[in-house]
Amino acid sequence: MSRTTTQSISYNASGSLTFVFGDSVSVMEGDSVTLNTDVTEIHKDDDILWKYGAEKSLIAKMNKKKQNFSTFDVPDGRFRDRLKLDHQTGSLTITHTTTEHTGVYQLEISGAKKSSKTFNVSVYARLPVPVIISNSSQCSSSSSNCSLVCSSVVNVSDATLSWYAGISVLSSISVCDLSISLSLPLEVEYQDKNTYSCVLNNPISNQTTHLDINTLCHTCAVPPVSVSLIELISVAVGSLLIVVAVIGIFCLCRKRKKSVQTQEKDMNNSALCKPTRRKKLVCLFLSSSVTLHNVLHHHQIVHCISLSLPLEVEYQDKNTYSCVLNNPISNQTTHLDINTLCHTCAVPPVSVSLIVLISAGSLMIVAGFWIFWICRKRRTIDKEGKYYRF
Repeated sequence: MSRTTTQSISYNASGSLTFVFGDSVSVMEGDSVTLNTDVTEIHKDDDILWKYGAEKSLIAKMNKKKQNFSTFDVPDGRFRDRLKLDHQTGSLTITHTTTEHTGVYQLEISGAKKSSKTFNVSVYARLPVPVIISNSSQCSSSSSNCSLVCSSVVNVSDATLSWYAGISVLSSISVCDLSISLSLPLEVEYQDKNTYSCVLNNPISNQTTHLDINTLCHTCAVPPVSVSLIELISVAVGSLLIVVAVIGIFCLCRKRKKSVQTQEKDMNNSALCKPTRRKKLVCLFLSSSVTLHNVLHHHQIVHCISLSLPLEVEYQDKNTYSCVLNNPISNQTTHLDINTLCHTCAVPPVSVSLIVLISAGSLMIVAGFWIFWICRKRRTIDKEGKYYRF
């Protein structure tokens, strides 16, 4: 409760001294307020009257000599069971105040000395806590600013709603009417490190809400991929892998067939392995001019002897290799092309999703066994390299 006092002295028509006092009193709704006469004791001949409002309705009367201590209500009943009169000093107390008790109260004391006093009483409703909400209907993924609104519904006059950055006022709005909804916008950056607060206040109290930027201002999170989309991708990738597996197995079967046919052809047309009347036959693998291996056959006459000589090289070997077949008067040379004959297998791409991996792997295994079983059933090779079909 706050109180300010003014005082003036005047003389009435009979020449008596008159004191006029004035107080401004502010009180919170629900509290009690006491209007003091500022005297320690009332004389027996003094009469005290308390009046309220522009109509000066009598609400209390006191005559100590006659032992008359009375309080009165006004027609609308706003003072019912709320007025208490101090029999010693004549002070008036209003309990359980409401905004309806706002107004002008006048004290008149008559007796040996006449005096009057005016009280301007303001009763303020208790302020609600302001609420801060995000003004955006959805989160922002591109904008650097966050839009906020502080709002409150008040039912008392002289209320002000303000935004503060630390102790500095950024913006404010006031209202004098009753039951007016107040709202005040504010835009801040998402990474702003300042301390912001929204304050609702009247002359005797305030309510503050601090802004939590991390809670109200945030960028959009990436939406989770739906299950249906994952299933669709899994089916598509699985189908593609099945097609690739079928084509790969088909190519392997054809390559195997061509390899067997080539072996048969080499067996039937072995013109290169019939060196007759040669006393000495040597097959050499040469690296530049260095002899790596040799195979010697000491026969007077060699009939259809197949020579083979293995060699292991690294995939990235940069040396020059060649295979030479020679006798004392001639030779035949074949140079090794490592890039053509020696190459690593391509690494299959890793699937993005575990679901894709499981589904694609299962389908590939089933398709592989199925095609392999068909190939084995339809083709067989005997010792002579001939094909039989069932």
